[in-house]
Amino acid sequence: MRRRSLLLAALPAGLVTLSACGDDKSGASKGASPSPSVSSAPPPKIVDGPLPAITAGKKFGEKPTVAKGTGDPSPNLAVKTVIAGSGRTIAENDFIQANYLGQIWDTAKVFDNSYDRGRPLLMQLAQGTIIDGWRYALAGKKTGSRVEIAVPPELGYGKAGQPDAGIKGTDTLVFVIDLIESFNSKSSAQGKPVAQDDPALPKVATNTDGQVPKVTVPKSDPPKKLVSAYVLEGDGPELKADQTVLCQFQGLVWEGGKTFQRTYGSGRLSQFSLEQMEQTVKGLAQGLTGKKVGSRVLVVVPPELGYGDKPPTGGVIKKDSTLVFTVDILAAM
Repeated sequence: MRRRSLLLAALPAGLVTLSACGDDKSGASKGASPSPSVSSAPPPKIVDGPLPAITAGKKFGEKPTVAKGTGDPSPNLAVKTVIAGSGRTIAENDFIQANYLGQIWDTAKVFDNSYDRGRPLLMQLAQGTIIDGWRYALAGKKTGSRVEIAVPPELGYGKAGQPDAGIKGTDTLVFVIDLIESFNSKSSAQGKPVAQDDPALPKVATNTDGQVPKVTVPKSDPPKKLVSAYVLEGDGPELKADQTVLCQFQGLVWEGGKTFQRTYGSGRLSQFSLEQMEQTVKGLAQGLTGKKVGSRVLVVVPPELGYGDKPPTGGVIKKDSTLVFTVDILAAM
């Protein structure tokens, strides 16, 4: 079983499972919002130290080695930009993609790191989804930056700590974080347009402004087999069947072309595991597996790989409906 990051305060908000969707007339997802309300408590005081030295792995993207803390840590949140990036400025409630290493101030014991796993963290910078030390320290930083922080217990795991990781309720935690990318509800795939020359398939717009891409469904009968085709082809790594995807998407019914769910224009993104989706809409999981991050993909799902004769109640999806999806693959973990 793949190890779960210790940073998670809860399951990622915004996990959209299509088994719960019905007739969404507003166009917004009915899954949990990926934009939880911000805490009413005042933000913590942020200071620039003290912070332990990074003694090896000093370049962005390299696994760092960090010295043991010297003396007492600050009772406040200590934050230092070690390498200043020039990318997008991160805002609270954005999703971030980052590599990181975490260790305990007093002992320098490393309790978690993503470098060894070979898969960066993909998480929303929002209350309830990640520890508050990260939420306050990283808002306003630019992608491409390396940031070192020291998180006091009340902004980490509190008095309970994380006993399974050897973290006590009195431990200050030190993190080195490489901010790779960030995403919000206006993000779109940025791949290169691919010719759509099959008249038997829906035509999908190639706009990259985060707005809903128009889908024109032909009046002919739908294909009998699963279709997965690039609309915009990205240059990122290919999705693996055990990964979690961050995306914009919309779902339509072939017959009539009515939308039953979407994130575009809703102020939300969707994050789901392909393994979980395999149990819900098998054709969507299969259609995305092997496609490149940064792409917009058209997936046409025949009934036997969709909801078959057991559609969600009360919506536009009927028994034996063929489903049409457009998915902007923003990132994967």
